[in-house]
Amino acid sequence: MSIKSKVLAAAATLTLVSGVGVTGALTAGTASAATPSCGPTCINLFSHQFGSFRSPNFTVDVLRQGEKVGQPIILFRQANFDPALDWTVAFQGLTSDFLAAGLVSPAVALHYGCLAGTSPTCIVLNPNGTIKSGVFPDDPAFENEYAPFGVNSGLCMGVAATAFNDEGVTLQPCGVSAKTVWILDTLDQQFTTAWAHGYIPLINGSNTNFSQPFVLTYPASGFPTDKPRPQLIVANLTGFSFHPGNLFGTGANSNQLWGATFGRLK
Repeated sequence: MSIKSKVLAAAATLTLVSGVGVTGALTAGTASAATPSCGPTCINLFSHQFGSFRSPNFTVDVLRQGEKVGQPIILFRQANFDPALDWTVAFQGLTSDFLAAGLVSPAVALHYGCLAGTSPTCIVLNPNGTIKSGVFPDDPAFENEYAPFGVNSGLCMGVAATAFNDEGVTLQPCGVSAKTVWILDTLDQQFTTAWAHGYIPLINGSNTNFSQPFVLTYPASGFPTDKPRPQLIVANLTGFSFHPGNLFGTGANSNQLWGATFGRLK
């Protein structure tokens, strides 16, 4: 079975078992985005620093619509006619599924993709939703594929090298390595922000820093209308972690919190 088939099969299993996938974890309410050709399956990733689910304002965009490896990723004002704003979720599943598909390392899976029942450090939930044991979840993960006018390009949002601080985010081949995988960081955000409101840090799958992981970040001194357009980067997570032993984590700064809507932009 191909890597894509394995991850898609895992995503289907996830949806059947839990009813929660990347779409559920990143979405609160409804909104719309992208071009009509991209349609309802398009994902519109936006920064909590500049927008909300009601009004994303600026969403993830490919600079100058350049469909090539290494093209910078920016934020651009939402519109329903700009194909550079068109993205689809290429693969989605759990981090453990991406490990099984060979797309993340065992070290990443140890921290973000435990297999419940096989490790004492995995989170296991009771039927009422309380934590039964452990400190680590099996986090959802996904690839974000550039799909101008709804046509998948085979290029995903990622990094060119193993993630390091201030590395630029660019288009990279999908389904090849951990560099295009993004993990929903369910434990490094305040509970109310991450779940009640749907904003969450996104860890790059090639991360090697497990105390301050490299997450998708908007440059602190930039604004989407600046020229030249500020490029998205990966940077060390800010704030103090939220986890079962620390219910008062401060969470990430707003430029490291992301939400998503689906469909065409209005």
